[in-house]
Amino acid sequence: MEPEGALRRIAFELERAGAPTYRVQAFRRAAAVLAAMPAAELAQRIADGTLQDLRGIGPATASAIAQAAAGERPDYLVRLEAAYESPPPTAMRAALRGDCHTHSDWSDGGSPPLEMAEAAQALGHEWMALTDHSPRLSVANGLSAERLAEQLTLIEKLNADLAPFRILTGIEVDILEDGVLDQREDLLARLDVVVASVHSKLRMPAGPMTERMLAAVASPHVDVLGHCTGRMMMGGRRRPESEFDADTVFAACRENGVAVEINCRPERQDPPDGLLQQAADAGCLFAIDTDAHAPGQLDWLDNGCERAERAGITPGRVLNARSAAGVTDR
Repeated sequence: MEPEGALRRIAFELERAGAPTYRVQAFRRAAAVLAAMPAAELAQRIADGTLQDLRGIGPATASAIAQAAAGERPDYLVRLEAAYESPPPTAMRAALRGDCHTHSDWSDGGSPPLEMAEAAQALGHEWMALTDHSPRLSVANGLSAERLAEQLTLIEKLNADLAPFRILTGIEVDILEDGVLDQREDLLARLDVVVASVHSKLRMPAGPMTERMLAAVASPHVDVLGHCTGRMMMGGRRRPESEFDADTVFAACRENGVAVEINCRPERQDPPDGLLQQAADAGCLFAIDTDAHAPGQLDWLDNGCERAERAGITPGRVLNARSAAGVTDR
């Protein structure tokens, strides 16, 4: 295992385990330092013991680099891999071919699109939809129309190199207070996957919230209704579920062919079990999504798969059990 790859693998394992961002970033920063360093300089610094003289390399990362350069698997990585318990395999997980909801460093993710795509490919995905945030969510560095157009050009170039793996173009577009989508219609029409989510005024009364969601679901551009209750279950950002008429919203999703997202983030697990069963009984289509903001989080699909199977949902009702063409041609 070469040193840069070892650092990136450690970062992946930390992300998958939900480690604090600062710890992950330490290894990704060190990997970036190595990426810009000639091999001869790296060998010399290891020999001289001067790795930690470089900004971005500390004791833990220096130790991992030296061990990998010596042909050993770094102790840090060995400990992380030993601590990870692989979830039991499920038929649903085996059926999934992609992920409809991911983020990159173009908005509030931690890694560039190429790194996210390579991680998805390594996990066995055939495709990944890149769905960075829309402009209204300024705290997440949402994409203006101009930046989204630039990203579409980048994805076209990346896909030429990554084939047969494919990055699907997309966005997580905010559903504004009046139900309008937070991006130009002509750009939304160009995208492969549009995830529409509520990120503001989450405590508005059930009636207006229902109308807001119905307006979004009725859009011909929307493919997925993202984390429908907006709840947060862990950490300092705990938040109760938004209130809306679930029967009416799920019926609209079914009628418009909009998938209800089963969000796999540990702090979301949205929709809750009761609403998930309600959507399943309503005959909805689903998307089991990681909402990944880092490469390691792309491996969070299992808990969503397990929840879907408990609700009696079969792969035939899951959008990301389809091929890329099956998603874009529907």
